[in-house]
Amino acid sequence: MQNMKALHIIAFILLIVGGLNWLLVVFGWNLVDVIFGGIGLTSVVYVLVGLAALLELFTHRRNCKVCAPSGMTNSMPGGMAR
Repeated sequence: MQNMKALHIIAFILLIVGGLNWLLVVFGWNLVDVIFGGIGLTSVVYVLVGLAALLELFTHRRNCKVCAPSGMTNSMPGGMAR
């Protein structure tokens, strides 16, 4: 279960990076290109953000307390997630 939690955290961070990057692109500044473009990793970052989005798309409802059907959440007493 710890591996899934770590994977979820990584996916969440990548989605935040991707979302902020798109916001900045609207204003003419590509954060990913500025940071990773010089070393040729831009495409790798975009692929990782896309994979993170797919992971969240297919696993979010099962893992989220708000979106899961009642009684199906993976939480402990007191609202702490496992």
